[in-house]
Amino acid sequence: MRINKKEILETDVLIIGGGTAGCYAAMTIAEQSDYSVIIAEKANIKRSGCLAAGVNAINAYIVEGRKPEDYVDYAKKDAAGIVREDLLLTMSQGLNRVTDKMEKLGLVILKDENGKYVARGNRNIKINGENIKPIMADAVKKLPNVTVLNHVNITDYIVKNNTIYGAVGFSIDEESDGEELTGTAYEIKAKKVICATGGAAGLYRPNNPGFSRHKMWYPPFNTGAGYAMGIRAGAEMTTFEMRFIALRCKDTIAPTGTIAQGVGAKQINSLGEVYEDKYGLTTSQRVYGTVMENIQGRGPCYLKTEGISDEQSESLKKAYLNMAPSQTLKWVESGKKPNEANVEIEGTEPYIVGGHTASGYWVDTERRTTIDGLYAAGDVAGGCPQKYVTGAMVEGEIAANAIVKELNDGSYPDSYESDAELDKKIEEYNKVLSNENPVYSTEALEEAMQKVMDAYAGGIGSHYQFNEKQLKLAKEKIENIKKLAENASASDMHELMFVYELRERLDVCLVLIEHLKARQETRWHSFAENLDYPETSDEWLKYVNSKSVNGKTEIIMRKLVGRDETYEHSNR
Repeated sequence: MRINKKEILETDVLIIGGGTAGCYAAMTIAEQSDYSVIIAEKANIKRSGCLAAGVNAINAYIVEGRKPEDYVDYAKKDAAGIVREDLLLTMSQGLNRVTDKMEKLGLVILKDENGKYVARGNRNIKINGENIKPIMADAVKKLPNVTVLNHVNITDYIVKNNTIYGAVGFSIDEESDGEELTGTAYEIKAKKVICATGGAAGLYRPNNPGFSRHKMWYPPFNTGAGYAMGIRAGAEMTTFEMRFIALRCKDTIAPTGTIAQGVGAKQINSLGEVYEDKYGLTTSQRVYGTVMENIQGRGPCYLKTEGISDEQSESLKKAYLNMAPSQTLKWVESGKKPNEANVEIEGTEPYIVGGHTASGYWVDTERRTTIDGLYAAGDVAGGCPQKYVTGAMVEGEIAANAIVKELNDGSYPDSYESDAELDKKIEEYNKVLSNENPVYSTEALEEAMQKVMDAYAGGIGSHYQFNEKQLKLAKEKIENIKKLAENASASDMHELMFVYELRERLDVCLVLIEHLKARQETRWHSFAENLDYPETSDEWLKYVNSKSVNGKTEIIMRKLVGRDETYEHSNR
């Protein structure tokens, strides 16, 4: 099979990724202007991104009696100070605004008898959100100047002299060309580009390896594509070392917050002792406590649901049926209600995801990256943790508003003269499609990568711990796998996507390893458990950033930015 067709498209704004941030950005641009927008999504925007399966709560909301500054304080404390307070504040200020917009579009938000939103803790409200993504997708499809390219996998930016001019990729769908099947490659020229591709899953060996390796907390189709494209193009990245490890229900990978916050369940060990207060209540500390209790022989660990009311028990079953049905099925199959048996918990493999931690592109307050004309929003954007769904929407809105202003002002480069950008990529794609003698399959290389990261870069198998010697070995082994991946093969367009997803993950792994090595302290237990530097030091109250220069990762240290400050790239 070969790619024999090509399409060159032009638009004012290209949005890469049709998930939460991407859809909201498109909606904002359409409301503010008549500029043309293309959304390139490798799946289908109706069910893509982190919201594909829905969600049962808005986890970032300024509830009655609270203010945006309170949310900044919460996120800063959870991240032990390594955040961009300017980004957090601009995000927090928009949380309720985008929530209101989603309700007007048809999102069902639960209300009490007084018509007020039903709060779940200090920052959450309950919703019926199984259809939240279709609601957004339907709104986007109605926009007159927005074109959605489903099943188009973007692989590379077009960057010249640190300015972005668009991107290239290919359609996953195949077409008949006479008696043969063929594929289509795309070059999309744009005045401005928003990267909204989400974070990176599948870097580490998961809880459920083998045939179940994609049964994980974070969507397996979020492979770090946006990070990888930015890394290769020389964009500055931040805080990859603040990995995210989710505390989840064992086997089902169902969220624990629904239980912990919904019914106030405590974390207990096998002796029935509440241990969460001993280690701390930040996100990383909850994981760390569970790991340590198991290491010290007091596992397994649970969320204590025994003894909750029948009403609470039934509400949990219904909540998970909409969001994580495997957990409800587990209760049904066991013959025990949630209030009759505690729920066993464990940590997941590590992820790089800027919606929960501060990992991602280094951006200014309007979500500009260090590449001119390129913006980042949602999980792919760094510095602003705990943004969740609504925070991703706000970042899409902020980036969109900034782009409209710049386009109105005429602040964008002239279209470049084509120098066979697309033809070069087609040649590269066809090399993979025509390779009939791969040394290893893509799946085997993916598994090898995950094993290396697990064993040497702080995965589940090493209790999330690592040292410098292990990281050195991890780098060597990942570089070797990357060389082998150059000889990967694909028999169709879908497999071609898998090859590029593997290459994306490997690029992210190498930068992650450098970040883990660079932060010489342990600031977030489990998230970055450095055995050479087991203590926290005020000397490391700074950002660990990086940039690829001539194929090598250079580490950049930057000072913290407070909420009363404004960091812009012109200040560098």
